[in-house]
Amino acid sequence: MYVPKFFEIKEWPEIIRFMKDNPLASLVSRGNEYPVATHIPLELEENEGGDTILSGHFARANPQWKLFESHPEVLAIFLSPVQHYISSSWYNHPNVPTWNYMSIHVYGHLRVVEGKRLWKSLESMTHLHEQISSHPLTEEVLQGEIAKQIGGIVGFEIDIERVEAAYKMSQNRGDEDYKNVMAELEKLEDYKAKMVAKKMSEIMKTKQRTAK
Repeated sequence: MYVPKFFEIKEWPEIIRFMKDNPLASLVSRGNEYPVATHIPLELEENEGGDTILSGHFARANPQWKLFESHPEVLAIFLSPVQHYISSSWYNHPNVPTWNYMSIHVYGHLRVVEGKRLWKSLESMTHLHEQISSHPLTEEVLQGEIAKQIGGIVGFEIDIERVEAAYKMSQNRGDEDYKNVMAELEKLEDYKAKMVAKKMSEIMKTKQRTAK
């Protein structure tokens, strides 16, 4: 991913927070003819050696997992709903329009996991996301009906080897243009525009605190 220095995020705690807040990733790998991708939730975990990894699982019917033995190199793309078109008419000078967005790319090698390691990953992911439910899945259901279907999935882990993170939020613009963009986004009846304006405000406040 092309990441100009204005937009680069290097702080590991922020990168972890972003991936946890936006777990649905596009997992891209090499195919026989073209690259292939699956949109799939991924979970950050620590392996037995204390290294941070990504874990997840495919439907066994998905042919992508069969390619990993010969092509284990993968790219996981995490995106945020905080994104919007930016009109250049909001600047104080002629320029081209652009798009504000937030994204993290994770590169690594994938390996298939089975047995207890797969079950542990499934339990962890289920318990994590079931927290939104007023009647979350019980251990009995997990050990019963869900356990019966484990043969229909293929689990995996990804060793993280490189991370690229970009929050493209108009940081390359001067103060006047930056504030104008926020103001114009706030005027729009669009929740995504308002989320971008909010994120830009947070970035501006952080920059001001750091400068003191």
